[in-house]
Amino acid sequence: MCHMSVVEFIIETMQSHEFEGKKILEVGSRYENGSVRPLIQRCYSPREYIGIDIQPGRYVDLILPAEEIVNYFGENSFDAVISTEVLEHVKDWRLVINNIKRAVKPNGVIYITTRSYGFPYHAYPYDFWRYEIDDMKRIFADFEIIELKNDPEAPGVFLKARKPKRWKPVDLSNIQLYSIILGKRTNRIVSVEDMPILRKIKLGIYAKVLHKSIV
Repeated sequence: MCHMSVVEFIIETMQSHEFEGKKILEVGSRYENGSVRPLIQRCYSPREYIGIDIQPGRYVDLILPAEEIVNYFGENSFDAVISTEVLEHVKDWRLVINNIKRAVKPNGVIYITTRSYGFPYHAYPYDFWRYEIDDMKRIFADFEIIELKNDPEAPGVFLKARKPKRWKPVDLSNIQLYSIILGKRTNRIVSVEDMPILRKIKLGIYAKVLHKSIV
């Protein structure tokens, strides 16, 4: 899933040597509003480009949840990992982020874009979290952060980071994120049913309005 500002961020920060002849993984690759895949494949000729998603669709090579990346591919399997507009939709964000970190090789790069506080509820099929600049600094303190900035067009954050040669994973257990389900910062969400009933009604209305504006 991509927005134009997401595509522009990746184009502006990418380096040819990160992709040429390399093995690339895209997490959440189903085509929605754009994709960086055609550009990377046409201009940089990666050795292999694999797109995974939980739903079939254009640019999806394998139906695989992000929680299973390492179980399926193994550690240190990719030279670059791209994940656009995914992290807000996964309940166990720690597991998914650790999978992304473990899947990329030492000296490999990751490109991540996700939504921040103020972006409306959008369930595809769920919507759980909002990430801020300071959150990303803490979450990726074990990587070399190359670029980290806000989305100039909508509430969101963009990250490019490199895995160090000697990677030691940072502890994510005490990090709280803003939950759009609960309307507050929290360590975890047990269930979607944790959502207060009035908030559920309000977000349901937002989701319908957003859907109508898209279609």
